[in-house]
Amino acid sequence: MTKTKQHQIWFIGAALAAPILPMTAQSPPNLVFIMADQYRGDALGCIGKEPVKTPSLDKLASEGILFTNAISSYPVSSPARAMLMTGMYPLNNKVTGNCNSDTAPYGVEISQDARCWSDVLKDMNYHTGYIGKWHLDSPYKPYVDTYNNHGRIAWNEWCPPERRHGFEHWIAYGTYDYHLKPMYWNTTAPRDSFYYVNQWGPAYEADRAIEYIQDQKERQQPFALVVSMNPPHTGYDLVPDKYKEMYKNLDIETLCANRPDIPAKGTEMGDYFRNNIRNYYACITGVDENVGRIIDALKSNGLFNNTIVVFTSDHGICMGAHNNPGKDIFYEEAMRIPMIISWPDKIKPRKDNRLMIAFADLYPSLLSMMGFQEEIPGTVQTFDLSREILGKSKREIVQPYYYVQYDNHSTGYRGLRTATHTFVVHTTHGKIDETVLFDRTKDPYQMNNIAQSSPKLVKQLSKQLQTWLRRTNDSFANYLNP
Repeated sequence: MTKTKQHQIWFIGAALAAPILPMTAQSPPNLVFIMADQYRGDALGCIGKEPVKTPSLDKLASEGILFTNAISSYPVSSPARAMLMTGMYPLNNKVTGNCNSDTAPYGVEISQDARCWSDVLKDMNYHTGYIGKWHLDSPYKPYVDTYNNHGRIAWNEWCPPERRHGFEHWIAYGTYDYHLKPMYWNTTAPRDSFYYVNQWGPAYEADRAIEYIQDQKERQQPFALVVSMNPPHTGYDLVPDKYKEMYKNLDIETLCANRPDIPAKGTEMGDYFRNNIRNYYACITGVDENVGRIIDALKSNGLFNNTIVVFTSDHGICMGAHNNPGKDIFYEEAMRIPMIISWPDKIKPRKDNRLMIAFADLYPSLLSMMGFQEEIPGTVQTFDLSREILGKSKREIVQPYYYVQYDNHSTGYRGLRTATHTFVVHTTHGKIDETVLFDRTKDPYQMNNIAQSSPKLVKQLSKQLQTWLRRTNDSFANYLNP
């Protein structure tokens, strides 16, 4: 794809439009981008909605912006990560599902030709590093000899240097979920030379991140580091005992008492939630401690003030809520994600309950904040919310929702999440067979589908969705008849 100076932004719904102005001259900031896989948006101690201990993230939130209305537009690992890296929605970046051996024949992996934000920063003389889970390459035969490539579906794959999109320091893997003995490829390792670590994944990755930060202190160039932790992804039980101990006395029935979306005890999904939530919280507290170690390294090396620190997740998880164990669904438990952005030199601490920023919006938003707005490719479709992050503008954003059947794009979900409603349409072979509408102001747990009783609103939102899909070159628009 050709780099261009034009940056297309499409707004859904009402917008308080303001011109995006060039940033003033500044020393280029560093970037430390930390994400934890499958982390629910409300699972932060400082939010006060779930009984989880996150002192390090609470501290970071007090030093930056805590976004409580952040979402993932396609709450599945590979599609969410591909949107983040490319700034394009699924039909445009081709990552329409998780990268694995089932989807590989359909070309489901990030394109080597895609111009990612890391490519831009590399060209802007940033030193770039990636540590942890990647999950954007299709496995190919003979499969890498790891346990999760031995079943019906192969998941894990090496990423060769030419497909790392500007990341020059590399300690990473495709996808591998045994958190207590993770495996990695280092920067120069060939495909058959991965190694295992007898250490909990987030702790090892924090160790490597701290080493990287210390090394960068001596360099005369800015740096951008991604730390991609796998927990609190399944398996939840693969977490050190010291974190489990913190939740052994958690009263789960009290937790469930006011949650109509969680099925009753004795049901399959009700028991799934109850059997896993303690370990899920333990994973989160373990992630929190290691995020804190990385932040402390920035501070002790005098780098914190001019470093943009982002903490977020690719998606959440239902974990049994709504009778769904997973995440590829439009419920809040799956779509809502944590998001904290700190930059002491430029951002005054605040809590933002309004801005609906998406995981994928971080591509253009961060580049603009860093002074590289003109370098954003015209292929980018996601929202540049840099002015909103910096407190210079306010806009009402409506975000899309996607679920694409990778082998049949005429089957799947498309939808919109507005400030008040979640609207979703499902088609099978191009024919609408389900319409979902939740009023989240009156029904926060999304228990009552009001689509049938709200024909005017359904028609309005269908038209709005169709307009969005046409603007983003999504053929699903042809199936809507507002």
